[in-house]
This record gives sequence, structure tokens and C-alpha cells, in this order.
Amino acid sequence: MKTYCLRRLLQAVGVCLVISMISFFLLFLNADPALMLLPPDTKVEDIALFKRQMGLDRPVVFQYGAFLKKVVLEGDFGTSFVSKVPASRILAERIPATLTLALAALLFANAVAIPVGALAAIRRYSLLDNLATFLVLMGQAMPLYWLGIMLIIIFGVWLGWLPISGSEKAVHLVLPAVTLGAWILPINMRLVRSGMLEVLTKDYIRTARAKGLSEGRVLLKHAFKNAAIPLVTVSGMQLSLLLGGAVVTETVFAWPGLGRLAVDSIKMGDYPVVQAIVFAFALCVVFGNLVADVAAALIDPRIRLD
Repeated sequence: MKTYCLRRLLQAVGVCLVISMISFFLLFLNADPALMLLPPDTKVEDIALFKRQMGLDRPVVFQYGAFLKKVVLEGDFGTSFVSKVPASRILAERIPATLTLALAALLFANAVAIPVGALAAIRRYSLLDNLATFLVLMGQAMPLYWLGIMLIIIFGVWLGWLPISGSEKAVHLVLPAVTLGAWILPINMRLVRSGMLEVLTKDYIRTARAKGLSEGRVLLKHAFKNAAIPLVTVSGMQLSLLLGGAVVTETVFAWPGLGRLAVDSIKMGDYPVVQAIVFAFALCVVFGNLVADVAAALIDPRIRLD
């Protein structure tokens, strides 16, 4: 198990290095970084002096080395072009809101998908199974922004049960989390259903029933444990989907997270903040996949040998 975890950790470090390169070269995609930092009427000699002072006249490899050193040792992504505040400080203020939203959405999706998907598999071809299949198809065809707007209109405007924006209280999280969670809910429900259907046909399930074990113990201890492996793996991978979906969800509900900050920073050309957001998203995705892989290996020891 230690060897498996070490191998996955080394792979995660390699991915982070690649992401740091992508994040660094974002600054050079649009124009000369010095021209973006200085006023439009700056003289040529002042631009050259500024490049020497900031190290922008050095080869790109050396610039990347300095950038990587600052990020790893100091967590420094530079200063925001707009607010003149360190990008890392802006990131630290916004990332808790996005992680809270993503985890709440994942919790909601699995809390609904696991029991409904399992019951649909146990009662195959029943009314519940047909209804679950219909909901899966509807959910996969439903645009995220449309669902968010519909929830705002129904529960925020017509019924007035829930607030449509803000983040001060836990109740403000309900609509954004349901909207974002509904995006991955159909996928998870289908995974649980198909996994349970496959496991229920295995010989060890028939053996457990033949030994006289209760149906509840057979389903929970033997069937669901093995059927949950794909869901555990996909849940870690879905963190990237949730972070991407957070861009839309946070914009619709005015949620003060990284997604909304990313949209605003791209519009204003605030590249240090964009770099920090890209790197933070990548770290979250890598960490989520790493945790999912280790959890799957703990559930099924055969994975450690792959």
C-alpha cells in the first residue's frame, strides 16, 4: 500500500509541475508582460529599465525557475494588476467559498444518487427504475445555467423560500449546491445502478444468500461495497467538473468564489490572479484524484497490484 501511495504521489507532483508551466506561460499569451503592467504612454527606455528590474529581459527558462521558486517556497503569484493586492491573498479569500460549494454539491449528488440508484437496481424494470432512468436522461440534457435560473424563479421569486444570492448564512448555499450537484447527479445515479446490477449477478452474492444471510447484509456488506468502487473513483475526478461548473453557478447566484473571480479577472486581464486560480484549480483536481485512488485501493486491494 505504501508503494502504491508513493507512486500516485510522485505522479501528482509531475502533474503539478506541468500545470505550473501552463500557468506561467499564460502571462505570455496575450502580449509582452511589461506592456500589460505599464501605462500605454510609457517610453521605450522606461520599458527596458522595468524589464531589467523585474527580470523580464532574462531567458524564459530562468524566468520560469524564478516563478516556480516563488510559488513553491513563498506561495507568491505576484500582485494583481487591478487591485494591487497579492494574488495569493485574493485566492485565500475566495477558495473556501468554492470548496464549500463543490463539496456540498458532491454530498448532495451522492446522497440522492446512492439510494435511488441502488433501489433502481434492486427493483429492476419497476416504476422506480423507469423513473430513475428518465431522471438520468433529463438531468444529462439539462443546461446548468438554465437549472440555476429555474430554481431562482421557483424557490426564490415565486415561493420566496430561499435566497437567490449571498453567502452569509448556510441557507444561501442551498440553491447553488443543488444546482451544481444536479449536474453530476445523473452520472452518479447511473454508475450506482449499473454497478449494483453487475455485482448482484456474481457468484459470491448467490453464495451469501445461500448461507442464509439477511438481504440487507448481502446488499450492504457484499454488493454495495464492490459496486461503490467506480463511484469513489469518479467522485474524485468529478471535482474538476464541479470546479468548472462553479464558474457558471457562482456567476448565476453571485457566489463569491474562484469561478466568479476567474471570469472577472479574465475580463480585466488580471493575469497574476488568473495564474493563481489555474494553479489552485489544478491542485484541487490532483488532490481529489489522489484521494479517490487511495480510497478505491483501500476498498479493493486488487487495485494496489495494477
